[in-house]
Amino acid sequence: MKLFCADLEGVFLPEVWIEVALKLGIEELKLTTRDISDYDVLMKKRLSIMNENNLKIYDIIDVISQIEPLPGAVEALEWIRERTQIIILSDTFEEFARPMMKKLNFPALFCHNLIIDDKGTIRDYKIRINNQKQKAVKAFQNLNYIVTAFGDSYNDTQMILEADNGFLFKPPENVIKDFPDIPIAKNYNELKTMIKHFL
Repeated sequence: MKLFCADLEGVFLPEVWIEVALKLGIEELKLTTRDISDYDVLMKKRLSIMNENNLKIYDIIDVISQIEPLPGAVEALEWIRERTQIIILSDTFEEFARPMMKKLNFPALFCHNLIIDDKGTIRDYKIRINNQKQKAVKAFQNLNYIVTAFGDSYNDTQMILEADNGFLFKPPENVIKDFPDIPIAKNYNELKTMIKHFL
């Protein structure tokens, strides 16, 4: 059996935090895992910025509900799902993902959770498991799946390297430079070619 594992943001959806930063006019929230490879450092910075700006969960959800999938993403994802099984492995949060998953026709999603108080303030985040993308790939392999993984950022490289096959999708130059041996798909047509090859 073959199984595909993919990142969410930067592959099928725009980077959520960049969209939030643009909509709310908070430049510091533009940082993503493309810029800071240590996820804990990145999230603590985001939580601090949200606290400084008195942002609540509903402020973020309001922006997220307006985000549309990347052009061609829904069609590409449906194309994949017609041919094989795919699971989205993301470092987003269930509370953020709900409005986005509807627009992608509800693919299977493994992600994390937020800790929110009764006033709607995001107090902290709860990682489901450290290195969840890499560990999920390994778990699927232990179930005798041949796994192909793809994503665009630093936090995807471990799962790509763990997988039987893997590639980067439209990565930034700094990720390409740091991981020159990982193949690259530059658009959805090239992504489909990669998937056909690994099928």
